[in-house]
Amino acid sequence: MRLVGIVLVVALVVASSVRGDWPHWRGDDGNGVSLTARPPVAFGPDRNLRWKAEIPGRGSSSPVVVDDQVFVTTAVPVEAEDGLLDFRLLCFDRETGRELWARSAVRAVPHERTHETNGFASASPCVADGHVYAHFGSWGLHCFTRDGDHVWSRDFGDMRIRNGFGEGSSPTPAGRLVLVPWDHEGPSMLIAVDGRTGATVWETPRDEPTSWATPLVVTGGDGVVQVVMNGQRAARGYNLADGRELWQCRGQTERPCASAVAADGVAYVGSGFRGAFLGAFDLGGRGDLEGGSHVRWTVARNTPDVASPLLSHGRLFYYKEKTGLLTCVDARSGTPHYEAARVPGVGRTYASPVAADGHVYLTDRSGRITVIRDAEAVDVVAENDVGEGVDATPAPSGDSLFVRGERHLFRFAGE
Repeated sequence: MRLVGIVLVVALVVASSVRGDWPHWRGDDGNGVSLTARPPVAFGPDRNLRWKAEIPGRGSSSPVVVDDQVFVTTAVPVEAEDGLLDFRLLCFDRETGRELWARSAVRAVPHERTHETNGFASASPCVADGHVYAHFGSWGLHCFTRDGDHVWSRDFGDMRIRNGFGEGSSPTPAGRLVLVPWDHEGPSMLIAVDGRTGATVWETPRDEPTSWATPLVVTGGDGVVQVVMNGQRAARGYNLADGRELWQCRGQTERPCASAVAADGVAYVGSGFRGAFLGAFDLGGRGDLEGGSHVRWTVARNTPDVASPLLSHGRLFYYKEKTGLLTCVDARSGTPHYEAARVPGVGRTYASPVAADGHVYLTDRSGRITVIRDAEAVDVVAENDVGEGVDATPAPSGDSLFVRGERHLFRFAGE
C-alpha cells in the first residue's frame, strides 16, 4: 500500500509538470517563459486545432491556465442599454473548450472613452491559492473560487487615463497578496490587498502619470522580495513586505506599457514611446541608482513600447516600439546578438513574445504567429495564422498554446 501511495504521488507530480500551469499573463515567473510546455510550432484553423470557443463581447486580456481550466475576461454590451457593459469572467474546460461557467462581475457604463484598439477588458486575470482574480480597473477587482463562487469585490474608484487611451494594467499574485497597479492622471499608487478578504494590506503613493505596466515580483540578491514597476518618471523597486520604496532610476520614456522582467538579481525595465530606454538594474541597490554601479547597462534604441520583453536563457528579446522589428541582447552585458531584425509575418505588435521548448512565439496584430528558435540568431521555424486578429499574449501550457483572438479562444495542441 505504501508503494502504491508513492506511485500515485509521483504520478500526480508528473501530471502537474506535464500540464504546466500558466497562472498569470507573464507566466509563472513573470518573464514570459514556460519551462515545461511543449506546444506545437505549426498550427492554424486546419492544423493542430483542438478546439475554438466563441468569446462574447470584446477584450484583449490574455488567457490564464490552471489544471483543467482556462480563464479569460471580457466586456459584453447589454442589449437595449446604451453604453452599459457586462464585465464577465469566463471559465472553459481545457480539454474540450466547453464553457464551464460565466460570471458577471459588475455592470457599468464606462465614465470615459478608450482607444479604438483597446476595449474595456484589457487586464488579464490571475489565479492563486484556489482563487481567480478578475481586474477591470475602474470597475473593480473581483475574487471568485475556481468553481465560480463570488468571494469578494473591491472598488478603487475611477481612473483618469491619459488621452482616453483606456486601461490595461494587470494584477499580480504574490503569496497571500494581490498587487494592484493604479497609475493614472489622478493620485497614483501601488496597492497590495489580502487575496482572501480583499482588505488593503499596504498602499504606496507613486509620483507617476498613466502607465500600463504590470508589477513583477522577484527576489533580489540580498534575499529581499521586491515589486518592480515601470513608470514614466522612474523605474522603481518596492519591498513586498510593506510597500516601502527601495530604489528608483530615471530615464524611462512617456506612457510606459512594457512590464519588467528579471533573473539572477537583475531587473530589466524599458519603454519606447517618444524616446527609447532599457536598463538593467541590480536589485541590491538602494536609493537613486542613476549613474551608479547598480545600473549594469542601458540602451537607447529599438526599445519596447506596448509589448513587454521576454527573458529566456540569458537572452532578452524585445520589439522596437510596435513595429515587430526584433532585437535580442545578452542579458548580462546588453551586447546585441541582433538588432531590429525583420521577422516574416510580424509587422505590428501588441502581444508580448513568449517562449517554450526552445522556441519563441511572435504574434502580429493580424493573427499571424511566427515561431523562431530561442537562439542568438533569427531562425524561423514556422509561420502561422489563426484567422483573426490577436492582441492578447498567447499562453503556452502542457502540449498546448492557448490564443485569445478577437472573437474566439483557441487551443492548439500537437498531434
